[in-house]
Amino acid sequence: MNQELADTFMKMVRVSSESGEEKEFILYLEDLFIKELRAECTIDPYGNLIAIIPAKNTFITESILFGVHADTVKPGKNIEPILKDGIIRPKGETILGADDKAGIAELFEAVRTAERHPPLEIVVSVGEEIGHIGSISLDAALLRSKIGFVIDTDNLDNIVVGGPSHMRLNVDIIGKAAHAGMEPEKGISSIKAAAYAISMLKEGWIDEETTVNIGIINGGQVLNAVPERTNVKIECRSQSHEKCLNQSNLIKEIFLTAAKAVGARAEVKMELGTTAFRVSEDTRSVRVAKKALSFIGLEPRILTPCGGSDATSYNEKGIETIVIGMGAKAVHTKEENIAVEDMQKVVAIIQHIFKELCETQ
Repeated sequence: MNQELADTFMKMVRVSSESGEEKEFILYLEDLFIKELRAECTIDPYGNLIAIIPAKNTFITESILFGVHADTVKPGKNIEPILKDGIIRPKGETILGADDKAGIAELFEAVRTAERHPPLEIVVSVGEEIGHIGSISLDAALLRSKIGFVIDTDNLDNIVVGGPSHMRLNVDIIGKAAHAGMEPEKGISSIKAAAYAISMLKEGWIDEETTVNIGIINGGQVLNAVPERTNVKIECRSQSHEKCLNQSNLIKEIFLTAAKAVGARAEVKMELGTTAFRVSEDTRSVRVAKKALSFIGLEPRILTPCGGSDATSYNEKGIETIVIGMGAKAVHTKEENIAVEDMQKVVAIIQHIFKELCETQ
C-alpha cells in the first residue's frame, strides 16, 4: 500500500471545502503545488487555481490539461478520515470528500513521481458541485492546451466522452392570500397551483437520454393563511440539446397553464447551464485513455451519462476533454469510501497517459 498517497489524500480531506467555501483549500493546494511540483500558480477572479508545470524529461512542448475540482457536497466540514484494511472512510456524520479530492491526490502523486511528463496545465475548479460555476467562468485565454482529462468519475474503467445539456427552471407562482379560517373562498392557493402542475409532469427518465427532477419546493408562510406564493425549482438534462429545450419549454407551459386554471399566475425563468457535447471515440484523448486503462488490465467502457462535469465547460472552450475515473464509491453519501489500491491504479493510469503523450504529438 502506498502510505504516502493515502496520507496526502487524508490531509486534503481534512481541509474543509464545501461549495462556495473553497478558498482555504485552494490556498493549501497552491502552496503544495509550488513547493512540490515547481508549479507556476494563478488564482483567477472566480477562485479557480491554474497550475502550470513544465515538462519533465521530454522535448514535447504541447501542454495537456488535467482538470479536478476543489469543492465537496455537504456535509463536508470537519471530515475525519479513517484508514482500515486499505479502505479510507469518514468517521462521524460527514461525507469523505473523495469526490474530487481523491482525483487531486492521485494527480498530485502521479506528477510528483513521474519519470517524465509533458507540459501540464492543472485546473482546480470551484463550484463544480453546484453547476460547474468555476469552469464555466474560467478564461480560456489562460490555457494553451488542446486536449484534456478530467479526473472525476467513480469507476476506474469508465471513459466519459459526453455530457448533457442542463436547464434549470425557477418557477414563481403567485396566488392570492386570505384568512384560511375566516374567508378561505377569497384566496387562491399557490401551493394548489404548484401541485396541479407537478401532478401533470413526468419525472425521472423521460426517454433513454433525458431526465427531469423537481428538486425544491417552498410555499406559504403561516398555517392559517391561503398561501400567496410558492417557488418550485426544477432541472432538465438531456444528451440531446434539442430534447432538453423542448422538454424545458413543455414544463414551462404546464406551470403557466396550471396556474391559470386555478386563477393564479406563474413566472418561469429558464437558465441553460451547459450544452450537450460528445467527443468522438477516434480522437486522441480517447485513444490515449483506452491504452492507459488497458495497460493496468481494465476493459474501457465508453459512456455518455446525464451527469455533468467540468469537461463540458472545457469542450465548450475548444479543449477536447474527456473524464476518467478516480475510484471512489458511494460518493455524495456518508458511506463514501475509497480503496488505496484503486488510488494507486489511477496514479498508474495517469502516468501511462503521460508516457503516451510524451511519445506522440
